[in-house]
Amino acid sequence: MEIEVKQLEGSTFVGRGESGHWTVMDAAEEVDGHDGATRPMEMLLISLGGCTGIDLNTLLNKMRVDYDDIGITISGDRNDDHPKYYTGVYIDYKIYGNDLPEDKVAKAVRLTQERYCSVTHSLKAEVSYDYDIVNPG
Repeated sequence: MEIEVKQLEGSTFVGRGESGHWTVMDAAEEVDGHDGATRPMEMLLISLGGCTGIDLNTLLNKMRVDYDDIGITISGDRNDDHPKYYTGVYIDYKIYGNDLPEDKVAKAVRLTQERYCSVTHSLKAEVSYDYDIVNPG
């Protein structure tokens, strides 16, 4: 895979991958940014959420689990000194639906993290996770 990144002005950049879609990245004003877009380290966690979310959707569909929605919250701890990489990442999944089979949900969550999510496996950080099945009523 190859991506292209271009500077717009100061610390504001745009990047695009093979899909052809441009994404804006920016920094805070104190480091010559405009504070007008997602920071690269935020984008990394957003990418992790998208990757594992897409996997989870695919796995649950293959398992014929009829769920209503997926919510993912991700938090990360960073190294205090440069480089300020993520030292730990925690993923909290919420899978919404009525009478969801916990064994299948647990298996899908485990598989996305342990086998399929490429972003998880690209991180230096230790990634931990948990899930809840939310029955809306």
